[in-house]
Amino acid sequence: MRKTGFKKAVLGLSGGIDSAIVAAIAADALGPENVRCVMLPSEYTSAHSLEDAEQCARALGCHLDTVPIASARDAVSQTLAPLFAGTEPGITEENIQSRLRGLLLMAMSNKFGEMLLTTGNKSEMAVGYCTIYGDMNGGYNPVKDMYKSRMFLTARWRNENHREWMKGPAGEVIPERIITKPPSAELRPDQKDEDSLPPYEVLDAIVQRYMENDEGINALVADGFDRADVEKVTRLIKLNEYKRRQSPVGIRITHRSFGKDWRYPITNRFRA
Repeated sequence: MRKTGFKKAVLGLSGGIDSAIVAAIAADALGPENVRCVMLPSEYTSAHSLEDAEQCARALGCHLDTVPIASARDAVSQTLAPLFAGTEPGITEENIQSRLRGLLLMAMSNKFGEMLLTTGNKSEMAVGYCTIYGDMNGGYNPVKDMYKSRMFLTARWRNENHREWMKGPAGEVIPERIITKPPSAELRPDQKDEDSLPPYEVLDAIVQRYMENDEGINALVADGFDRADVEKVTRLIKLNEYKRRQSPVGIRITHRSFGKDWRYPITNRFRA
């Protein structure tokens, strides 16, 4: 932050664990008074997400703005209605919500001179469970190389530990419900991450062994992983290289991170 001339940071605080950890990292590094958290709810945002985001920001001592996206989403929907006539709503409409959030956060970053922090973890980056030009917006991602399963451990560690260099407060800064509730993008009713992906402990193990350790599909299946899960995850890793090439920079904390440690073609017609 010092080297790039930024004194303050801004991030979208969703009520989920990823953004809560990024908020805690930012508060510890910069001081809570230099961190702006923004809640950007839609009609799919649960009441507990609003409550959890507010409780987390309050525990950290960060400023929290709430900017509903419904009116902006309605305007975009009306603009596209003539073109989308006769089609069924789906992932396109879900992604519009994410991209509106990215647009509004970038506007705040530009207006107030605050670095927009991205909150996507390594598991999501691996399989493309993120929206390009949406929640991937930002200048820096401190958790880009942290697996989702490690996010839960890190949250509990931060609640139980405090160091002298941390500018954020001691104690429980990430509410327990954020750690224990099922992860969800909340872009449609009753959405859960595991509706689209294997359980994170399975997903992370496959990504780590395939991407970091260069283990093949047959080796993973021989060790007991379901072949359908392995083939799905490895396929998604390859297909989403184009997204990762356009993602914000972040720290490497594992043996191999996506970026210069991972060389894979964006186009891959050679795949089986």
